[in-house]
Amino acid sequence: MDRLRSSPVILSVMFLILGSFAESVPVPNQLLQSARTSHSAVGGNIILNPTFEDGLNNWSGKGCKIELHESMEDGKIVPQSGKFFVSATERMEKWNGIEQEITGRVLQHVAYEVTALVRIYGDNATSVDAQVTLWVQEQDLREEYIAIANLQVTDKDWVLLRGRFLLNSSPSRAVIYVEGPPLGTDILLNSLDVKYAEKINASARPVSKDAPFGVNVIENSDFDADATGWFPLGNCSLSVETGSPRALPPMARESLGPYRPLSGRYILVTNRSDSWMGPAQMITDKLKLYLTYQVSAWVRIGAGSTGPQILNVALGMDGEWINGGEVDASDDRWHEIGGSFRIDKQPSNVMVYVQGPASGVDLMVTGLHIFPVNRKARFKYLKKQTDKIRRRDIILKFSGSSNILNNTVKVSQTQNSFPLGSCITRTSMDNEEFVKFLTENFNWVVFENELKWSWTEPQQGKFNYKESDELVDWCKSHNMEIRGHCIFWEMEYAIQSWVRSLNGNDLMTAVQNRLTDLLTRYKGKFRHYDVNNEMLHGSFYQDRLGKDIRANMFRTAHQLDPSSTLFVNDYHIEDGRDIRSTPETYIQQILDLQEQGAPVGGIGIQAHIDVPVGPIVASALDKLGTLGLPIWFTELDVSSANEYIRAEDLEVMLREAYAHPSVEGVILWGFWELYMSRKYAHLVNANGKINVAGKKFLALKKEWLSKANGNIDEQGEFRFRGFHGTYNVEIISSSKKLNQTFVVDQGELPLVVSIELQDF
Repeated sequence: MDRLRSSPVILSVMFLILGSFAESVPVPNQLLQSARTSHSAVGGNIILNPTFEDGLNNWSGKGCKIELHESMEDGKIVPQSGKFFVSATERMEKWNGIEQEITGRVLQHVAYEVTALVRIYGDNATSVDAQVTLWVQEQDLREEYIAIANLQVTDKDWVLLRGRFLLNSSPSRAVIYVEGPPLGTDILLNSLDVKYAEKINASARPVSKDAPFGVNVIENSDFDADATGWFPLGNCSLSVETGSPRALPPMARESLGPYRPLSGRYILVTNRSDSWMGPAQMITDKLKLYLTYQVSAWVRIGAGSTGPQILNVALGMDGEWINGGEVDASDDRWHEIGGSFRIDKQPSNVMVYVQGPASGVDLMVTGLHIFPVNRKARFKYLKKQTDKIRRRDIILKFSGSSNILNNTVKVSQTQNSFPLGSCITRTSMDNEEFVKFLTENFNWVVFENELKWSWTEPQQGKFNYKESDELVDWCKSHNMEIRGHCIFWEMEYAIQSWVRSLNGNDLMTAVQNRLTDLLTRYKGKFRHYDVNNEMLHGSFYQDRLGKDIRANMFRTAHQLDPSSTLFVNDYHIEDGRDIRSTPETYIQQILDLQEQGAPVGGIGIQAHIDVPVGPIVASALDKLGTLGLPIWFTELDVSSANEYIRAEDLEVMLREAYAHPSVEGVILWGFWELYMSRKYAHLVNANGKINVAGKKFLALKKEWLSKANGNIDEQGEFRFRGFHGTYNVEIISSSKKLNQTFVVDQGELPLVVSIELQDF
């Protein structure tokens, strides 16, 4: 679910579409003073003549004509602000538009905010995408086109486009422009501003007093009181029957407070004439802000269904729809459904309802629970699990000296062996502070874009390995292990146009060439490869080349580079929000690949997640763990505008991963503001300040490093329990010190480390 950039050539520029909040990065005072002096002439705006009060001065057409207007269409189109606007006419390409050169007026390491008032005009114009783009050219002539803001605009009203960007270097040229609508459609621009991004106040810590953890907000959830508290949503009928499960759904049991078995009664919904019809209940006054709510229920469908029947627990909240979890209940049995949500503003009305089967198909529901989860209690449990899985008893056994008894021993762990990584880009590596945080806190990396086929061969036969080569060399020099992301990508939108245009034989040849070119070039350099990304959600190659093509990709990749572990990789596996990517469907896909001879060596869970709930994540891991393959969180990020909530969500995911025996590594999908594909997911602000989420990350890393102090006992031993990884031991006597390193690997039996103390 990661994003592609629009060009494979790299410059030290980072961006965020519809940007996240940022702060300015400190730069040399003389540069700031010079820039502020020039900015002050236009109220802090680096755009000259931003509202066209000085006509078309400083503006030009990018491949088209531009005209100044006070109004159009006999006064039907007028500026939203100021007196003038500009139109871009005679556009023959989507990139034709209105531009201004801003070379020398933007600074490196400064976050800028861009706003533009845009609309369209034309005979066939109704609603299309428009985009603010920054083109930059580096001193060595490298260039990049950077999408700053993209939004649908109309011919009816002015639309505000807003985004942010951050430069890592001072380019030789920089041009900003508005583009996007199809040829023949005019672009109208009322204003364009580029200013320093305003500093955002730190998040306030959410407070929820007397949180009713584990208490169900649903009235009469197992229908002891018939249908009291429930009403039919739509023109359907409700009745209460017997014969449903008496046990609570498994994912809920660990989170609920004291509970009793279910009654065995369920609500039956009949006479359904539309898919949204089902049992409903109002819960407006029962929800508290900022709490994480878990959703759990048993659901089943009646006879008469044809095709997939997707059941969903939904919440209607002030006109918005929230997905509380969904499941494919096509067969005639009870299914567990689970999900989560959180609210950060007080709603006027909240209705929960169960929906999904086609009209005419009966629906059965029981044991619907919605309750806030106690994360601290869960963390306490996970710490115990972590101790069992990630720590080991160690015996330091000393010999070689008669004078060792009662000498002091100090043991400190210098590195945890559990892989922690981050995605990087060629451009992000030009930020020295980014690199510093990366090298201090991670030992694995993955390239966000630079290894993708659309990047390395954007046009047929024209290869671009320059950036990936540079990153591989950097990783080697800094002892970083690398995941290869990705050889192929099944989602059609992510595939370059020349590949999409190929017929069967030519496409097969291109696929084989891609495998040979990439894996021969980098043989032995990538520890992992995501072979064909997101196969649960896309099917471009399979649709055109047949079912065996996926297994063929795995087999060929293994032949070309047998040293690399080959992964499947997909999203929404762990959160219950996507019926296409449940743990069960993922397991079946892997088994099908293995049956065709595909050497699948690892399971990738992207984990772009919101509102994570530990037992739901753990349930997915438990199911996938039955395959006996290593599981990695390959693209982990959590998103919340509130840093405290973001920190807690991140802690949930990291603790669940570290406490599970099948998980062998975690890769974050970035950590620096404006260098990430999702806003509100960063650990480090644009100015280099570590935020609350970043501090939580560092605290967990520190927690997972062991220390021990004491004296050598009468048996010449020192015992302690520690995390897997590298250690330094210091032995101190009255006159001497000795330092030695050792490594603690996995194992159930105590590790005995022999240390020779000659002449001590």
